[in-house]
Amino acid sequence: MDAIRTRTVDTTERLAKLRELLKKPENNVKVFIVPSEDQHFSEYPAHSDERRAFISGFNGSAGCAIITLRDAFLFTDGRYFLQASEQLDRYCLDHLVIFFLTRDVPSNWKLMKQGLPGTVLRLSCSCFLTYLREEDVPTWQEFLSKHLEQGTRIGIDPTLISAVDAEILQKSLEPRGSELVSLQQNPVDIVWGKDRPPCPHNSVFPLDIKYAGETFQDKLQRLREEITKKNAVASVVTLLDEVAWLFNLRGTDIDFNPVFFAYAVVTPTKAILFMSDAQAQQSIKTFLGSDVEIRPYESFIPSLRQLTATLGADKEKPMLLGDKTSLAVVEAIGEENAVLIPSPVAAMKAIKNKTEIEGFRKCHIRDGAALIRYFAWLEEQLNGGVELNESQAADKLEEFRSELDLFRGLSFTTISSTGPNAAVIHYSPDPDDCAIIRKDQIYLCDSGGEVLSVHNDTFFTRPLSGQYLDGTTDVTRTLHFGTPTNEEKRAFTRVLQGHISIDTAVFPTGTSGYIIDSFARRALWQEGWDYRHGTGHGVGHFLNVHEGPHGIGTRIAYNSTPLKAGMTISNEPGYYADGRYGIRTESVVIVREAKTPNNFGNGYLCFEHVTMCPIQTKLIDFSVLTAQEKEWLNSYHAETLEKVGPLLRNDLRALQWLERECSPV
Repeated sequence: MDAIRTRTVDTTERLAKLRELLKKPENNVKVFIVPSEDQHFSEYPAHSDERRAFISGFNGSAGCAIITLRDAFLFTDGRYFLQASEQLDRYCLDHLVIFFLTRDVPSNWKLMKQGLPGTVLRLSCSCFLTYLREEDVPTWQEFLSKHLEQGTRIGIDPTLISAVDAEILQKSLEPRGSELVSLQQNPVDIVWGKDRPPCPHNSVFPLDIKYAGETFQDKLQRLREEITKKNAVASVVTLLDEVAWLFNLRGTDIDFNPVFFAYAVVTPTKAILFMSDAQAQQSIKTFLGSDVEIRPYESFIPSLRQLTATLGADKEKPMLLGDKTSLAVVEAIGEENAVLIPSPVAAMKAIKNKTEIEGFRKCHIRDGAALIRYFAWLEEQLNGGVELNESQAADKLEEFRSELDLFRGLSFTTISSTGPNAAVIHYSPDPDDCAIIRKDQIYLCDSGGEVLSVHNDTFFTRPLSGQYLDGTTDVTRTLHFGTPTNEEKRAFTRVLQGHISIDTAVFPTGTSGYIIDSFARRALWQEGWDYRHGTGHGVGHFLNVHEGPHGIGTRIAYNSTPLKAGMTISNEPGYYADGRYGIRTESVVIVREAKTPNNFGNGYLCFEHVTMCPIQTKLIDFSVLTAQEKEWLNSYHAETLEKVGPLLRNDLRALQWLERECSPV
């Protein structure tokens, strides 16, 4: 899912320069926050916006760096504990003790493994309190509000923190008399200097109605209806995938995400799209016609101030802002003139129309053909004694995908991982330094494409995904090309049981993914196992492979968004034995209405799987698989053979591999 993992970078000089900037009179702060996100709160930013990766050396997609005048902390979740411990330079405390041991610990970074228990030992230096106690490792927000001395000035870039988060954080700081301070220029950018990559302005293109299924004019009308319902004067759209979806446009400004840098303001009578002049080619102007006014991207903030006055926005008739809108945008409009709500565009985008749903079905069948060709090829190579590393294998998978109709690229960096690397949840192989795939190890492959997507896992962990004009894929399959151990088979089977449990779930309308997450973990819990990531994320239609607001997982935020018919979501339980192997089985499913014999309440929902790639039966411990689960497996394999087999008539090796892997058990 992430960029290729980089080697450790010495950040000593970078941190020293940053701290000097924090001390300058125009800043005068003791702490600076460096989040992962860009000004549009993209999960995967452009290279020019990878500030946290630059200052820390850690390039996983989730994490926040907190730099004080003395110390630096990297907060991340369980998906990235291993990766962060390998990438942070002069890294300290790779165990349960956190914060400080002594004044003389020669470290640049302290890794904060959020959610794990630890012993907190602080020193009365810099801006920290002095005491010792047992507690869970805090979130970065808790750290700022509970573990800094009183009156601490905390620097932020107001374009990189949401107004909602800023308000909550500021309130939590008030008991200690601390405050957030908006800096005029991000000091990380100054340290980065001339080495910082330029902001991309790549080509933008329209998405044909035969793939989108709805005109942008109709989408604008639906948004205007929401504006009227909320008694508002306009809606401001700041997230890149929301802008792309709303106007049926796609771009290539961010790797693996078909989006472009833009903002939008929609009123009852006007739609304004803020984008780079270089990207506003005549083809885009012709496509949008008189329905959309195009303005320069750089004019967004000044235009907001002007529009707020022109439209007469106030407390009674405000501007609608999504709850991920930055503090800088709210400050430009005026807090009293805006209302922050869950984005109406995100809610509309999450429910796919009939054309999009059919596109998901078709692209996953095509993607399945590429995956099957790849796995058949890989098995033949390994059996023939050919030595392949993780990156070479990933390249071959992309080659197979590139031959498919409507393929536009990968939806994320392929996770091609073997043995211990498969235990790194979001591992990406370095072409210059990665492991050789071995027959006696698990291979996990997680991948995908947009418009058409493939995602498979083998006992070599690699993300398989694709972007196709008619959909996005995200598939993980885990395989073993030799003889798996009993433990590996047991773990694989428990993961499979969780996958089947989600796939076959029937639940009342109004149920959230937070409620059903335990379905996927129940079998693992019986062994005393679990996994440190969500069970499912929304999937965009030829858009971001991770899409909100819905999902399946333990994050309480998922409980705010019920699953609805038409939503697309991944089903991906896993298990990871650190330093030995990792297992994940992932398919994309569509929420649809369930046909039940009775209809107590307001109806029921279920899932339709669209990913078509075999699940390796060699790895199954049939002693714990139930009769119903065996029936599901045989049915799934029969469906996969029926739908994908015809696409492999010109590849006998792949067809024979598919027929073997889909044999009834």
